[in-house]
Amino acid sequence: MSSTSRTVPPTADVVIVGGGVMGTSIAFHLAEAGVHNIVVVERGELGSGSSGKPIGGVRAQFSEPLNIALGSRSLRAWQDFLQRPGADIRLDSVGYLFLLTSEQQAADFETGVHLQNSLGVPSRMIGPREAQQLCPYLSTDGLVAAAYSPTDGHARPGLAVQGYARAAARAGVVFAPHTAVTGLDTTGDRVTAVHTDHGRISCSTVICAAGAWSARIGAMAGVHLPVRPVRRQLAFTAPLAPPAPRIPFTIDFASTAYFHNSDDGLLFGLADPEQADGFDTTWTPDWLRLFRAAARRRAPALADMQTNDGWAGLYEVTPDHNALIGRSGTLPNFLYATGFSGHGFLQAPAVGEIMRDLHLDRTPFVDVTPLSADRFTAGAETRPEAHVV
Repeated sequence: MSSTSRTVPPTADVVIVGGGVMGTSIAFHLAEAGVHNIVVVERGELGSGSSGKPIGGVRAQFSEPLNIALGSRSLRAWQDFLQRPGADIRLDSVGYLFLLTSEQQAADFETGVHLQNSLGVPSRMIGPREAQQLCPYLSTDGLVAAAYSPTDGHARPGLAVQGYARAAARAGVVFAPHTAVTGLDTTGDRVTAVHTDHGRISCSTVICAAGAWSARIGAMAGVHLPVRPVRRQLAFTAPLAPPAPRIPFTIDFASTAYFHNSDDGLLFGLADPEQADGFDTTWTPDWLRLFRAAARRRAPALADMQTNDGWAGLYEVTPDHNALIGRSGTLPNFLYATGFSGHGFLQAPAVGEIMRDLHLDRTPFVDVTPLSADRFTAGAETRPEAHVV
């Protein structure tokens, strides 16, 4: 990328902290709208945090209307990404298939499907036999029902970060990788400067898109952003011969075990319920025994497949598994988009639009007031999301 810097500019109109898919989406949308003098500060390489995961799901199947709106808006943007901003993200619209093993799960998802349908999402409830036709690996034993939406799928977050960043750089955005934020200056009710290990940037606006590190950035400004880092791990099978059938992004909801196509094999994942908080991203393949135990019940052929590689990254988790999007009530020029709890990649295009509009004092396409970080301190109603993996 042409507009990268090892020494940061002394001044900027907007400093975005975080160069993952959220920070680059925000930079692209701001630059596209004519905002100048934008600097994106990233502690590692662009996309080296949570956005570095090899494959990211994209979906509009949620239980909460705001998440459905963010997912739907973003799905349309991902489908159009080749034209705007102009990059191939290897989008594969294979659908999401949630496997349900209790009557309560089925009832809850049926409620979700009705809500999704009312908002234009083509999801539907299906029976065990149709689920097995979509995903031949499945055993129908104990399977009560499934929820399926054909327009969901998966893409490559790293390619999305590069696509957004290249377009933003062409529009004049300066990227400062390998640059850590070390402090923020505030005067009265304003953030006035960002200190980094490569220099100080006087600025008019700061946008925190620092993912799992956002609580630290917020604390520098006295803004409470309740985000905790939690390691999530996945594994890749050895190349499969014959090749795997093309299957949906398939999730055993009770165990959180999931799998889908990946290049010449399959990708396996699972949210370990015993995983402690922390920034450690060491891949430890012992979590695979949890996946294999779930697979023996739900997709037996997967249980003994050889894996030859893996990856660990961080979820940025909030208390109600919903994002923090908004503007600080005490520092109006400190904005934030973080805490996506595993849904950041799939919501990034819509959130980029929203942050652009908040910065320009426009009305966003959806009211994100309920996602304010203040909901955890002001006694406001939280909005739990049920479709969490």
